[in-house]
Amino acid sequence: MIEDLLPKTVAAAEHFGDAPDEGLFPAERALMAGVGAGRRREFTTGRYCARLALRGLGVAPAPLLPDAEGAPRWPAGTVGSLTHCRGYRAAVAARRTEVRALGIDAEPHRPLREGVLASVALPEEQEHRAALLRLDAAVHWDRLLFCAKEATFKAWFPDGARPGLTRPRTLYDIHVTLRPAPPGPRSDRGAFHARVLPGRPGSVLFRGRWLVTEDFLLTAVAVPAAPSDRL
Repeated sequence: MIEDLLPKTVAAAEHFGDAPDEGLFPAERALMAGVGAGRRREFTTGRYCARLALRGLGVAPAPLLPDAEGAPRWPAGTVGSLTHCRGYRAAVAARRTEVRALGIDAEPHRPLREGVLASVALPEEQEHRAALLRLDAAVHWDRLLFCAKEATFKAWFPDGARPGLTRPRTLYDIHVTLRPAPPGPRSDRGAFHARVLPGRPGSVLFRGRWLVTEDFLLTAVAVPAAPSDRL
């Protein structure tokens, strides 16, 4: 599903469930020593999907270990993003000469817990969500808004930053406008604009896409490479 939201230069892999544990590299296995079974399954299946995505680029398997900020370090010359929620794991990867940054997120298609929306959504976003509910009450727009912000945050951090601009500290630092598709066979998907607010007036605009199924919400952001990245 996630590949439908991304350019063809991006390789994607997804898994509905958990992959075998023996697929980890020794350094990754050491990283998971002592963690709970649930987190270990998420980590293992995420790395399994990442290696499938990298294989689609012709990149040899390698350990994906976290950097000092906790973000996975992708092989040299590539960018990528991981996501997981109950029942779904996915990874995407691309060459830096084609894509500067990637961010994906998956969420269960159900409402946010009480109080979460107010902690992540700006007042104008909450008003927009109310208007979207009047348009289509079957979509949990609050969770989709959260999902779009998560994908944007991943695209921005760490690879989407521009010199001199502050990274978002929380999802409240990102303003998202969801754009539904017109009624028709593709009405289960749409686009969104996300603006990172720190650093105004030089705030950064990201463009993403979203998809809704009965069980899941998926969002994706792909930042094209700058001309200098292709040299």
